[in-house]
Amino acid sequence: MGCCESSFLKETQRERDEVMNERPLTQRKEASTESDTATPTATVQPTNEEAPLFSEFSFLDLRAATNNFSSDNIVSESGEKAANVVYKGRLENRQWIAVKKFTKVAWPDPTQFKEEAEGVGKLRRKRLANLIGYCCAGDERLLVAEYMPNDTLAKHLFHWEKQTIEWPLRLRVAFYIAEALDYCNTEGRPLYHDLNAYRVLFDEDGDPRLSCFGLMKNSMDGKSYSTNLAYTPPEYLKNGRVIPESVIYSFGTVLLDLLSGKHIPPSHALDMIRGENLNLLMDSHLEGKFSSEEATQVVGLASQCLQYEPRERPSTKNLVVTLARLQTKSDVPSNVMLRVSKHEEAQSTPQRPLSPLAEACSRMDLTAIHQILVMAHYRDDKETHEILVNCHHTLLCARFGPHKLPLLCPLCSL
Repeated sequence: MGCCESSFLKETQRERDEVMNERPLTQRKEASTESDTATPTATVQPTNEEAPLFSEFSFLDLRAATNNFSSDNIVSESGEKAANVVYKGRLENRQWIAVKKFTKVAWPDPTQFKEEAEGVGKLRRKRLANLIGYCCAGDERLLVAEYMPNDTLAKHLFHWEKQTIEWPLRLRVAFYIAEALDYCNTEGRPLYHDLNAYRVLFDEDGDPRLSCFGLMKNSMDGKSYSTNLAYTPPEYLKNGRVIPESVIYSFGTVLLDLLSGKHIPPSHALDMIRGENLNLLMDSHLEGKFSSEEATQVVGLASQCLQYEPRERPSTKNLVVTLARLQTKSDVPSNVMLRVSKHEEAQSTPQRPLSPLAEACSRMDLTAIHQILVMAHYRDDKETHEILVNCHHTLLCARFGPHKLPLLCPLCSL
């Protein structure tokens, strides 16, 4: 690791050629070159067998999980102002989820929405925040994904409080997201809409993942890019279409974010690169703690991704191969570099099986409670009093937690 001094500007022609001679995306179906076949073993992507199977959710379940879509549960960057809001929620099985709620007019055809969601739901990789379900209920359209508890890349790059992301983790972020895009491309889902630092999420282990929400547009006929036009691929500005090469352009803007620690417009960054003002491009908060050679290669790769002509941009496989060579600290867990602790669910206290009445109480199902009392030949006697005390106990504990109200609940004091 070296300081970013004048040597940073003295990249050799060999180094420049090594980065810039990667083949464009439009040639990805041609025979692989010798360097491509020599992909390091680190590029073998882990599957994600732990992700739940894709399924349909009921609107009532998602409403309960998000506390009636409370504003306190909003985790999307624009808050309630966003056209499609993302909420944090928790299912009855204690699993945390992210729920994207579309506007009512976004997907008028439920069949089309379902087909699109099912297509994305087939993808399963540890490099993705996987889609685990959807909901079509009346006019409601929702997507359900794995929840990532350690914030976005944007938060850690642009709005950090104590310390910025160190250089090796920035390289890991670039590599993992390149792997995610390459996997999606090989699985027939090459289009990713509005790729930016807010789409990169950190899981419970501190590993970066690509949000699955970007694999679907915000609406059937809506825009694919919601960010400032200065960051939008040139071809999208011309004809409003997203092509696989557009995703590579957006990946180039993410590389600029990782290099600079700021959201710099590509045209401004390219001017600095052409003028060899690379010291100005690099994040000053790194305090020179990065490899000049590695930074030079990332700058070259970003420049290649941001080419005006789509055919001159690299393929996803080229991205993976180039970034795999730059991985350091492979033995250091991401959460250590991110300086976060692992999120581990506390083991719940084993409980006795609930009786039919207790189950009805836990669901707050008054009809079921009434039916049970009728079948028990309800009487105002000691036996019925015990039933009602149990009912009262279950209702209180279901709402406030067990053994929290010894003064209010006679059973909790036992």
